Amino acid sequence: MLAAVGFPLAELFDGKIAGAFGLESALTSTGASPSVLNGGLDKIEPDYWVICVCLAALAELANSEAKEAAGKQYTAGDCAFDPLKLMPEDKQGKMEMLTKEIKHGRLSMMAVLGYVVQEALYSAPVTAETPFFFQPIF
Repeated sequence: MLAAVGFPLAELFDGKIAGAFGLESALTSTGASPSVLNGGLDKIEPDYWVICVCLAALAELANSEAKEAAGKQYTAGDCAFDPLKLMPEDKQGKMEMLTKEIKHGRLSMMAVLGYVVQEALYSAPVTAETPFFFQPIF
């Protein structure tokens, strides 16, 4: 779900943040976020991909351990990460919250897919194609 927010934010702020640190922007020549369809993934350091894969492996390992520890009480996708204590305690409320999380996650994946396809078709950043979402009205 964070990717649906991070994708356009990267287009808005990557150049400014990279410039502040004296680095080259990771955006494509059109100002779009790097992706398989847009290109630009060659600008991303291989070390970054190694770190991403290692973090994903650690998350999967922790989830596997949680699944073994919970046994038959395990619920798919429940990693017991709730620092704000938003998950209801009762079983019905918990299942409703997990369903909402799945639905929001799927909607977010479709949003990111829409960003990438739009940028590939129009060769312009999503923030430039739909500026009314990303710039102040006044």
